[in-house]
Amino acid sequence: MTETYMPQASSFAADIDFVILLITIIVGVWWLLTEGLFIGLIVAFRKQAGVKAQYITGYEPHQKRWIAIPHELVLLCDIVVLVVAVRLWVDVKQDLPPADGTVRIIAQQWAWSFVHPGADAKLDTEDDIVTGDEVHVEVNKVYHFKLEARDVMHSFSVPAFRLKQDAIPGRVITGWFKPTMTGTFDIQCTEICGVGHALMPARIVVDSHAAHAAWLSGHQKNTYAALTAPQ
Repeated sequence: MTETYMPQASSFAADIDFVILLITIIVGVWWLLTEGLFIGLIVAFRKQAGVKAQYITGYEPHQKRWIAIPHELVLLCDIVVLVVAVRLWVDVKQDLPPADGTVRIIAQQWAWSFVHPGADAKLDTEDDIVTGDEVHVEVNKVYHFKLEARDVMHSFSVPAFRLKQDAIPGRVITGWFKPTMTGTFDIQCTEICGVGHALMPARIVVDSHAAHAAWLSGHQKNTYAALTAPQ
C-alpha cells in the first residue's frame, strides 16, 4: 500500500511496509468488529414502548465471555505484531551486514555534510570527498553510515528507504542501508532542531556502477581538509 505513494528503494523497505500494513489490518478488523457490535447493541436494545430496561451486572459467565474472549484474541494479535516487529528491529538496527562502503553523515544547524571515501575506500584519509546536502551511493551495495551531530539533536531520515535514525551530539551512531533502485531521493531532518529545521533538506543520489565510478573520478581531489579545519 505504502509503495503506491512512495517507492521501496532499500532492501528493508518492503519489510517495514509489511509491518505497517499488518498493524493497519489488525487494528482495522478490530475497529470494524467493535463498531459493528456497538451499533448492533444500540439498535437491539433501543428504547421501546412497553419494554422495561434490564439490570445487567456483567458478572455472569455468559456475559463475561464478551470481554474475556476478545481480550485474549487481542493479546494474541499483540504477540504476533511484537514478534514480527522485534525480528525486523534486529535485522535493521542491530545486525549489520558486511559493508561494501562507508559514508560519514554530519548534521548541524541547519545543513547536512557527507564524507565519501576516496580511491583507497577508507574514511578519514587525505583523499576523502566531502559534499554538502548531497550524498552519492551505488545501487545494490551495502553501506554503513557513521552519523554525527555537531550541535543539537537531529534525525537522519530517508523516507524512500524507510530509514530514520536520531543523531546525538557527542556520539557516532552506526547504521546501514542497501539501495535497490537508482534515482534521487529526499533526505529530511525529522527532529525539531531550531528555527531552521524546515530548511534542512538534502538528497541521496543512487547511481549505477558506471555512473558512480564516473562521479568518484570527477571528485578525486583533496577535500578532507575542508571538514577537519577549525569551525
